[in-house]
Amino acid sequence: MPDSLWLPLLTEHGPWALMVFYLLWRDQQKEAATREVLNRNSVVLAEITTLLRERLPRGAG
Repeated sequence: MPDSLWLPLLTEHGPWALMVFYLLWRDQQKEAATREVLNRNSVVLAEITTLLRERLPRGAG
């Protein structure tokens, strides 16, 4: 491709492409934060379940 094509292409579509990549990056950050919270909640629920099982009386079987 000739160099004379790159400058108009970049100036015309550059800001939109930059915005799309920024939005994708922000979306990835939000997904990572959500995943971290869900993992933490899973650990807490597993610990609570373990504590409840340890404290429940055993069956007669």
